[in-house]
Amino acid sequence: MAHSRLVVIAIDGPAGAGKSTIARRLAQRLGFTYIDSGAMYRAVALWAIRQNADPADMHRMEQLARAAGIDLEPDGRVLLNGEDVTAAIRSAEAGKQASVVAAIPGVRRALVEKQRALGQRTSVVMEGRDIGTVVFPHADVKIFLDAEPAERVNRRLRDFQAQGEAIPPETIAAQMRERDQRDRTRAEAPLTQAPDAVYIDSTSLSPGEVEEEILKLVRARVTNGKDFS
Repeated sequence: MAHSRLVVIAIDGPAGAGKSTIARRLAQRLGFTYIDSGAMYRAVALWAIRQNADPADMHRMEQLARAAGIDLEPDGRVLLNGEDVTAAIRSAEAGKQASVVAAIPGVRRALVEKQRALGQRTSVVMEGRDIGTVVFPHADVKIFLDAEPAERVNRRLRDFQAQGEAIPPETIAAQMRERDQRDRTRAEAPLTQAPDAVYIDSTSLSPGEVEEEILKLVRARVTNGKDFS
């Protein structure tokens, strides 16, 4: 039977575990849409910064999240209300603000609606912190991607260096601890491993090795062992 149904792959885990790299690679390999949830929160945060909106004003933040036109292009570009903000949302300031914005329940609900709508139109690979538990609880394949804290700091350090930002490792480590704490303890959709998620420690694995491990799961669960065309 050549019935092609929509497939959802959910990848959760803490900052610096390699989620974005892996999700992007898988989406390209499978021809799925990559939903970068972090980019969506960063886009809302960037808009808030530009509007001089107070991130503590939850109602205003929710309004911005609902009104934001966020497009995730197949080539990885992120558009906010039609403007290419791919580079702008990667600044340290946008990242810090995004973590605050993401803790607001109304913002999360608004973006979850946008994410689910995408998943109804196309097969998706999505990564974040609550994808397998909240956004797509019925995902076909759920992964919880983790790595040792020191390795996560090193990866984040390389990311910043690649963007030309010199941030001391101890600053990144402190920010990561703070972020982990906030992600794990927030009331709305905290970072937790879904009971049916497969745990993968990527500390000593290359992106290619992680990708192959997940592809095996996808083949086993989605295609009855047959390869994706």
